[in-house]
Amino acid sequence: MTGLVCYCRQGFEPELAAELSERAALAGHPGYARTERNSAHVVFICDDGGALSKALPWRELIYARQKLRLIAELRGLDPKDRITPMLVALAGQSRFGDLWVEHPDSDTSKPLAGLARSFGNALRPALRKAGLMTDKENPRFPRLHVVFVDGDHAFLAVADPLDSSPWPLGIPRLKLLSDAPSRSALKLEEALLTLLDAGEREALLKPGMSAADLGAAPGGWTWILTRHHLRVISVDNGPLRQNVMDSGLVEHLRADGFQWKPSQALDWMVCDMVEQPRRVAERMATWFREGWCRHAVFNLKLPMKKRWDETQLCLDLFVEQSEKPVMVRAKQLYHDREEITVFATSQR
Repeated sequence: MTGLVCYCRQGFEPELAAELSERAALAGHPGYARTERNSAHVVFICDDGGALSKALPWRELIYARQKLRLIAELRGLDPKDRITPMLVALAGQSRFGDLWVEHPDSDTSKPLAGLARSFGNALRPALRKAGLMTDKENPRFPRLHVVFVDGDHAFLAVADPLDSSPWPLGIPRLKLLSDAPSRSALKLEEALLTLLDAGEREALLKPGMSAADLGAAPGGWTWILTRHHLRVISVDNGPLRQNVMDSGLVEHLRADGFQWKPSQALDWMVCDMVEQPRRVAERMATWFREGWCRHAVFNLKLPMKKRWDETQLCLDLFVEQSEKPVMVRAKQLYHDREEITVFATSQR
């Protein structure tokens, strides 16, 4: 068996399956998706999982929290000896630099957390004894994932550390600080970690840069920007938390964030307003077309049905109406719900 194993938000398996099917076909690697509703993962079967994995970079997949190349699916595992069949299935593989034993982030799989923790402690020395794992964690080697979906059913898969989520289950464990104005701050923090690499964060989030936060109240996204020492125009008719204003980096304008425009070009614009996704995409495109910002992070609230179709439509609409070269990345983040988060940057 060859293909991909990808994690997603519980309930969004059809969207991930549709995305993988369409993108695999466009990349010349047709196959079929296999999943169950609320399983929080999708298995995509094709002829060459390695080639497909290279053709579909993790950072470019919208609904995949994690992307793994499938090695084997093992059913009917004996609880008394799960290790032997895994070693047999791994025979001939190159060495691994690390081992993650996981389970999908679903209600039915969460009881497997204890098994995942204990099994990793047992499997790791067996892999080293078999010459399948480096003596110490080494990011230059691929990472082995054992994904339990039941006590007797697991997938063996491989991740390229440079082309996969760096967090177990694809979930960054972020802590909401006591002075954060709202939980929505975690969405922008995760977006900057997930949609930008370390070099981009260093280059694009420099102290003293200018930004606008549309629909800012109570100030969660503004607060994140000020933690990067950006100067922020926070646009909202509602109030901001006082500690946000106390930073000395914020100008609060009581105005409609959907109608307001800056008097001069800004480095950044962020937006988490509740509005129809196509209307948001069009307004965000206006910001780029008019040259009001160079970089943006914004959310698109998704409808209940045809969410993959709406995702494509809105992203295509944004690119088309921007009327200039823009680079776009989008993800359904762990801290998102019925929405996706988009990072866009002008390429000239």
